[in-house]
Amino acid sequence: MRVRRIGALLMTAAALAATLTACSGGDKFVIGVKFDQPGLGLKQTDGSVKGFDVDVASYIAKELGYTPEQIEWKETVSANREPFIQQGQVDMVVATYSITDKRKEVISFAGPYLVTGQDILTRADDTSITGQDSLQTKKVCGAQGSTSPARLVEKFGEAWKGQYLTEQQGYGNCLPLLDQKQVDAISTDATILAGFAAQSPGKFRLVGQVFSEEKYGVGLKKDDKETRDKVNAAIEKMFADGSWKKAVEANFGEFAPNFATPPALEKY
Repeated sequence: MRVRRIGALLMTAAALAATLTACSGGDKFVIGVKFDQPGLGLKQTDGSVKGFDVDVASYIAKELGYTPEQIEWKETVSANREPFIQQGQVDMVVATYSITDKRKEVISFAGPYLVTGQDILTRADDTSITGQDSLQTKKVCGAQGSTSPARLVEKFGEAWKGQYLTEQQGYGNCLPLLDQKQVDAISTDATILAGFAAQSPGKFRLVGQVFSEEKYGVGLKKDDKETRDKVNAAIEKMFADGSWKKAVEANFGEFAPNFATPPALEKY
């Protein structure tokens, strides 16, 4: 009998602990974001993360019923976004995540919450670069492993790559080269360029002539229609109540006019 009583007491204690945890907001909502992209997702010295993607994700989480204390930010890089979703390591990914048919085979998307494209960043006083064709005789910096330099090589050829392309380990390493006139331009997604350049107001110019289309979406578990519909509703509300515009202006500074119009949702 004593063994039974001890067992019953343990079960009661466990149930009480679970109840207390639920009441105190113990349920976590895990969101995958970038930690290394200014203006989009950047980890701060105090451990918090800031950026446009973070603002969008925070708004969605609030609409889904989560408090800021319940959100857990998980660093997500381009290569692990699908595995994190498939393995259940995150509840959603908001990390400059372009919607593609190939990705839609293994996960679902809500959105897009922003549409951008490959653009060009140059020095503010350089007016010689007006679009992609201008780069044929210019020194350009790109990131190793990025599809953006590859798009330029496809257009201008391998000989151009050898003569004009410099590749660095991340776009943050390209910015000093542009500032010091070792290269003439940096080319990748306009949002990424704007995020880096906004840290040095007045020094750089975003050309504003995109030559690709990237639709940033919220990555979710495959065929989770219920969550996808809720996230889409949250994004639409963010567009409508002015919060989306405020987030654009807060994170992209002088480059915010390049992202002035919210996109139409595509209800995937």
